[in-house]
Amino acid sequence: MIELSEVVRNRAITEGHAQWVEDLPDIVRGLERDWSIEVGRSFDEGTEAFVAEAQMADGSPAVLKVLVPRREGGVDDHEARVLRLADGDGCPILFRDDPARGALLMERLGPSLFALGWPYEKRLPILCDAASRIWRPATDTCLPTGAEKAAWLSEFITTTWAELDEPCARRTVEHAMACAERRQAAHDDERAVLVHGDIHQWNALQAGATFKLVDPDGLRAEAEYDLGVMLREDPDEPLAADTISTARWMAQRHGLDATAIWEWGVVERVSTGLVTTKIGLQPVGRQMLALADSIAVAPEV
Repeated sequence: MIELSEVVRNRAITEGHAQWVEDLPDIVRGLERDWSIEVGRSFDEGTEAFVAEAQMADGSPAVLKVLVPRREGGVDDHEARVLRLADGDGCPILFRDDPARGALLMERLGPSLFALGWPYEKRLPILCDAASRIWRPATDTCLPTGAEKAAWLSEFITTTWAELDEPCARRTVEHAMACAERRQAAHDDERAVLVHGDIHQWNALQAGATFKLVDPDGLRAEAEYDLGVMLREDPDEPLAADTISTARWMAQRHGLDATAIWEWGVVERVSTGLVTTKIGLQPVGRQMLALADSIAVAPEV
């Protein structure tokens, strides 16, 4: 029996894909037949896909992921392209994929950093090291660029801030916009690498003695972007709230630019704070925007 989480079911129906929900059991049965796999227990942590344990014909464990179709219809092979580029280094191994059905068969990993309950100061270097394993040249791909991401974030921030009746200070939004403009202008295709784009403790899963990152957004951007995304997380942690020191520590550890890390962190913190506020995920939304307000007062790295 196929068990689809309520979150994924509601998302699919809200975006006009009720038929996908109805068809999912047939899709999974077809994949079992075509890929010689047996699908088992499903996971309920996801928001954009049906995800379940699977066993391959030789008995090897795997994970099956079937993506909800895009809002405008059709499916997206973006994640598969990122996983192929990573080639199992820093991301799970991709065994099979079927773009027509939005299906991925991947390496099964262990528990997430969140499930392990490790403290922030232990998680941070693990996440940084996992990110750095993914970074590699990606100039010949059709992935979105860091410049495009910065432009999209700018539009999203201004629109959503107004829609939500200005849940943070105007100066905070202006500060985030200025940071986004600088990161957009700084994009350099020659320096751009493959980045994950959504690194946090829920997306880092144990793989033996190391960790791999799942659910990549995938961009061609400066490596500092990934570290900036990390900088937005855990706004209630004292070390995370000291964003300037943390950005400098990250930059020194990886030979990167602290200002770029910090500016991406500003933009991502405001945009994510607005997202979480919009969907009612509190108190994290308020915490992110409150930290963004305090940083906008003295924006110097």
